[in-house]
Amino acid sequence: MKIGGKEVSGPSEEVLVLPRLDGDIVLKARAVLEMEEFNNLCPLPKAPGRLTKDGFAPNTDAPAYREQVSQHANLRFAYIALKSLEPSDIEWDTVDADQPNTWLNWEKDLSAAGFNGVEIQRITVLIMQANSLDEAKLKAARDAFLRGQVVEQEPSSGPSTGPASMQSGHPASDSE
Repeated sequence: MKIGGKEVSGPSEEVLVLPRLDGDIVLKARAVLEMEEFNNLCPLPKAPGRLTKDGFAPNTDAPAYREQVSQHANLRFAYIALKSLEPSDIEWDTVDADQPNTWLNWEKDLSAAGFNGVEIQRITVLIMQANSLDEAKLKAARDAFLRGQVVEQEPSSGPSTGPASMQSGHPASDSE
């Protein structure tokens, strides 16, 4: 696909470099484009309810249902985190990408590997940046685009036309 003659090359990526004495740790996060796998593995919970004369009436205020919805949201973010960090080629200790019940361990695995709370928060921000657009990104892209437009419109620093005549007195167009 092309937009304005430019090939769309794929999802956005972000990079975070964390310093270490024995060599920096480079983490890459890529936007998650497809949630079908997650939806198949973790379908939305169904609210309990009762059958009335008007049909089924769900009870979305049920405490157990609210807990299931909260757990589903946590699993959804964990899935996005794991998928986003795939370009980093992380070998998780307790997380298995095929087992949703292990996904919530991603932060624990990072902590056990020696990342502190601030670093884990920076990794979380990296994941969010890869999967969202904020005003700063949009402004930077808009400014870069507008700078390019101005450069295209600026006239050359040289004269816009050739000289009417040369020192010999002949018109410049005749001297070729």
